[in-house]
Amino acid sequence: RIDKIPPKPGGTVLELSGVNAVDDRRLPALRGVNLQVKAGTVMGIAGVEGNGQTELIEVITGLRPVTGGRISLSGKDITDRSPRELREAGLAHIPEDRLERGVSTQASIEENLILDTFYKPPLSKRGWLDRKAIRAKANQLIHDYEIATPDAETRAGSLSGGNMQKIVVARELASGPALLIAAQPTRGVDVGAIEYIHRRIVELRDQGSAVLLVSAELDEILSLADEVAVIYEG
Repeated sequence: RIDKIPPKPGGTVLELSGVNAVDDRRLPALRGVNLQVKAGTVMGIAGVEGNGQTELIEVITGLRPVTGGRISLSGKDITDRSPRELREAGLAHIPEDRLERGVSTQASIEENLILDTFYKPPLSKRGWLDRKAIRAKANQLIHDYEIATPDAETRAGSLSGGNMQKIVVARELASGPALLIAAQPTRGVDVGAIEYIHRRIVELRDQGSAVLLVSAELDEILSLADEVAVIYEG
């Protein structure tokens, strides 16, 4: 169990009202979900896998359309917005499968660290990437998030699972998001990386961000969450 101070809840950051969605087989996956996550708190979603957790994450992060209901972020309707629009609105996402959606294993560490910001100054000027600025940002994040690598140009796929996950965590937390969706954030990583990632999530919460933690590990939910909701059959 991680040491943490009591939460200081703020206003509602994420709100789902009567959200419905179907799975890849067009069968109901979410059935009228109502949920609120407040600033400065970690909301844990517990439950046996396959009860709608994946679809819940996907509708919030713009990866799956809703079939009914409304999702708002900081008071703005974000239902069915694109992933980039959501990121611009202050959402960050640690995906449940880092190899499928979190890291490009063939790309370098520095390329992975700028996947969400490469088009913005100072990393890009008039449509051209500024390699010097990119390298500086990558080296700073490698240092700040203790990513064990020879250099920023190393291929991400050559790192351990824990260090690959640290790339994802560094990229998603560096922006100081209003809302972090953390899905299975420590799956398949070593004990040292688990403790590190947990500490970073709590630090983000203490800075006033809202965190939605989805985990199949009940110990992880009980260790990190200030509130717990259970999802069953959507």
